[in-house]
Amino acid sequence: MTTNTILLLILSLLIAGGLSFFQYLYKVKNKSKVGLFLTFLRFSSVFLILLLLINPIITTSKLEIVKTPLPIVVDNSSSISFLNTKEKALELSQKLASNNAIQDKFEVQSYFFDSDFRQSDSLTFDGTQTNLDLVAKNLKSIYKNAFYPTVIITDGNQTSGNDYVYSFNENNKVYPLVLGDTTKVLDLKINQLNVNRYAFLKNKFPVEVFLQYSGNKSITANFSITQGNEVLSKETVSFSASKKTATVNVLLPANKVGLQVYKAKIDSKESEKNTFNNIKNFAVEVIDQKTTVAIISATNHPDIAVFKRAIESNLQHKVILVKPNEIKSLQDYNVLILYQPTSVFKSVFEANKKANLNTFIITGTSTDFTFLNQQQNNFVFKMSGQEEDYLARFESQFNLFAVDNLGFENFPPLENSFGTITTNGEVNVLLSAKIRNIDAKAPLLSFTENQGRRTAYLFGENSWKWSLQSHIDNQSFEKYDVFINKIIQYLASNNAKKALVVNHESFYNSGEAIEINAQYFNKNYDFDEKANLTIAVTNVKTKQTKNFDLLKGNNTYKVNLDGLLAGSYNFSVKELNSKTSYSSHFEILDFDIEKQFVNPDVQKLKQLASQTKGKAFYPNQIDALIKTLLDNEEYKAVQKDVVTKSPLIDWKWLLVLIAVFLSTEWFVRKYNGML
Repeated sequence: MTTNTILLLILSLLIAGGLSFFQYLYKVKNKSKVGLFLTFLRFSSVFLILLLLINPIITTSKLEIVKTPLPIVVDNSSSISFLNTKEKALELSQKLASNNAIQDKFEVQSYFFDSDFRQSDSLTFDGTQTNLDLVAKNLKSIYKNAFYPTVIITDGNQTSGNDYVYSFNENNKVYPLVLGDTTKVLDLKINQLNVNRYAFLKNKFPVEVFLQYSGNKSITANFSITQGNEVLSKETVSFSASKKTATVNVLLPANKVGLQVYKAKIDSKESEKNTFNNIKNFAVEVIDQKTTVAIISATNHPDIAVFKRAIESNLQHKVILVKPNEIKSLQDYNVLILYQPTSVFKSVFEANKKANLNTFIITGTSTDFTFLNQQQNNFVFKMSGQEEDYLARFESQFNLFAVDNLGFENFPPLENSFGTITTNGEVNVLLSAKIRNIDAKAPLLSFTENQGRRTAYLFGENSWKWSLQSHIDNQSFEKYDVFINKIIQYLASNNAKKALVVNHESFYNSGEAIEINAQYFNKNYDFDEKANLTIAVTNVKTKQTKNFDLLKGNNTYKVNLDGLLAGSYNFSVKELNSKTSYSSHFEILDFDIEKQFVNPDVQKLKQLASQTKGKAFYPNQIDALIKTLLDNEEYKAVQKDVVTKSPLIDWKWLLVLIAVFLSTEWFVRKYNGML
């Protein structure tokens, strides 16, 4: 308390005493008990009012004992129940948390985790994902700059999140309690299955399957892929103590349009403890996307025949060869390939301004670049009459669509007019040009998009040589044909703007986050933040319908449909104000990732303990873990002097006391007829 405050308090006492004396005692002949009582009341109320006006700061000091925090984190995922360690997990966590010595030394905090991280209240062991990385992030956030140990009761089998071994603070020891039977048993498992989500009708799509074996004796297993009751592929795979893995590559036919569900399965004559990981369902959406491509050229060139053959290697593509002056309408085509355009192409460009078709422009030594400058604004050409050979360089940062490097750097050069090509706007370059290994600082194959209209540019003729070189390198035209068809597929996609745009997957695995996003745009194609979007989800088998509202986020509306059972669902998203709607379907595949394990991941848990200078323990070593925690002298309680400063005006009871004094004074004066 400062000197000024003390002086003000003394002054307050004098003022309060003076006022009360002057009113009740000054020149009073008979000093009664009532007068003295009223003097006390007046003195108290005036002094307290002045005290509140001065508002001194009251400082209090209190000693506190701060214990080291001990978070006990329990795995709440369904794999704990599946591995028959549910009761053991409960027993271990209770024994640790209720130990008197542990409670005396540590501030025990109980948590549990699965796909989320929460304070422990009731363990259900029904979590659909295991995310140990999330545990590390939350503990760092809760115990910032603290030095503490952590006990994690888990099987260590993580199904989502980053690698947890290096996620925890290496200065804070982690003590994993390993749940599950560590005895290695014979087990066959489909470890991973890779397949494209989409395939085109009448084509074949690849399926890559990684198989894993746990055991010591040599066995023969049968691997098959079925659709319904039909076996599409079947083969025998051998494993042994030295051969633990195998890769199976299969080409499956896409004969039906729509979402096709398949089952991959591996089994043998040997008995297995866990057969859930022997089966993996997957789905592919087969698209009937017939695309008609017009190759428009005023000259004959080998490139045209090669493009036609490569494009038609995809049965969903049809190529029509036509001259510029023969074009009457563009409505029969989906994509235009303009081969070496000149002024005779003027009618084609004029017609396409209305048709708005995506185009693939290929230039060469016969191209009229002055005309091309007039018809497009993506590039500015300043070309001479001299011819030049351009080599290709693959740009690995290209990300419009997935494409492999066919060895373009070793392909023969393309021929084009010599000059400078300047980009005007955003251009995505897949291949850049070189002149005798010198960077020409110009694109060779590039893509642009303006207001939903896509255009590809290839600056050079004689790409038929690329096709032959690819055949020499691979004994097949397949890779080159796939490369050309990816360009056509990109150009054939419909990118028209819609008022209601809904993004969703065609299928989900059980336990995954089932999230559907939507955007609604007004007539100016601005995102409408006042839209009212709902979704109705119907189970195809049971016909049961559930309705949800889509919640607005950052320039999107979304809904989370977690909790739906495996099966096929139809859904409809509606904007209630404009009645705009979008309908589609998705499939939830029956796949429980938490049932794919037969043993705990002891190696990773030991890695985690080693990384943080802790130690891994087994359930029968719980007493040793408790002793380790108690014997560690690094974790000591800290005595803190907690100083609290509070202004007197915050003491609400003073106001009550002033009101009581003033009220009592008024009542006594009234009672004694002094008013």
